[in-house]
Amino acid sequence: MPRRAHAHAAVAAHLLVSAFVAAAAAAAATYNVIDYGAVGDDGGVTDSARAFEAAWAAACAGDAAAAAATVVVPAGGVYLVSRARFAGPCRSGAVAVNMTGATVVAPVPYAGVQLWIVFQDVDGVSVAGGTLDGRGRALWACRRARRPDCPPATRSLTIYRSRNVAVRGLTSRDSAGIHITVQASAGVAIVDTVVSAPGRSPNTDGIHIKQSTGVTVRNAVIGTGDDCVSMVEGSSDVLIEAVTCGPGHGISIGSLGDTPEQVAVRNITVKGSALAGTTNGLRIKTWAKANAGAVAGVSFSGVVMRNVSNPIIVDQNYCPGNASCPTEGSGIEISGVSYTDIEGTSATATAVRFDCSPSRPCAGIAMRDVRLRYQPPAAAAAEEQPAASFCRNAHGVAFGDVDPPSCLTE
Repeated sequence: MPRRAHAHAAVAAHLLVSAFVAAAAAAAATYNVIDYGAVGDDGGVTDSARAFEAAWAAACAGDAAAAAATVVVPAGGVYLVSRARFAGPCRSGAVAVNMTGATVVAPVPYAGVQLWIVFQDVDGVSVAGGTLDGRGRALWACRRARRPDCPPATRSLTIYRSRNVAVRGLTSRDSAGIHITVQASAGVAIVDTVVSAPGRSPNTDGIHIKQSTGVTVRNAVIGTGDDCVSMVEGSSDVLIEAVTCGPGHGISIGSLGDTPEQVAVRNITVKGSALAGTTNGLRIKTWAKANAGAVAGVSFSGVVMRNVSNPIIVDQNYCPGNASCPTEGSGIEISGVSYTDIEGTSATATAVRFDCSPSRPCAGIAMRDVRLRYQPPAAAAAEEQPAASFCRNAHGVAFGDVDPPSCLTE
């Protein structure tokens, strides 16, 4: 998609958020989960999953000619939901789910289901407010202990095969696995969102985007044990703006190329964001395998780093454990990646690392006004030192003030 179309898609996603919030506030047919048997005043003991699904089914089946349907989860309540799937298409058209001030909790000990809350095959749905508490600590402990009987990690919220979905003001806490997944969907906006889990919680990506287009993530505060935002195969026309990330593994494209299916990630924009104390910064990662694919049209701009390890990194030789690693390099082509106005401090001596494939060298990398200094552990800000850059099979150009000096070759 051309850059102009990409910008239009981002504007459209923002307008969707405003429209959906306005629709939720307007006169609407309401479906209160309490009326369908949900219990929110017993501390999350009674399973309210069937009541939530019944309220959704009634709202979804409503008259399309009537006022917009709203599912209401009353504020102040704590509702146990074992698992729930909210499926469309809906006869009533757009459906709003208002959870402002409410908390929905997952069962403990961990149930082992892979998907907890799912919106599937819906068009025009909005979710406003509320907290999803995945209560994943027991599963994290099992995984950290490397026990063989740990069940699959449960993903808290999944948007699947859907269009024109807006999530606003949601807090996701302590997910057992990925907090928010957007898969096989288009026109999804996630704004004013808080994602929270300890830095040692395994595989708890904040927002994971796959096989989706026209996705906007804006004004998010994400601290977790894996990528704050991750984008994998089929992600295109994604806008990430005003995201605060840390702890976590940074903002990541990949990993890609682990399987023979050809993959592509295109037209990704990350801007106006801040990372602090993360194990990576802005990362593109592909497996050291010959599987084909492409990453193209990626723009990183206006990003501030504070004590970030590997602030800028392209790793095309990813091979966990260094076991049975092939020698031909990654088959993923990386091109047209720009870094503009990136500044701050690196927790690693090498602040910029382009470790590209020998068989598919990186091409068209552009760096403009990149200013990163090395701050050794326990050093004061005044003790910042020059950082280093590393390039292998990486081609591109540098403009303006670039520190550490660029090692790209034209």
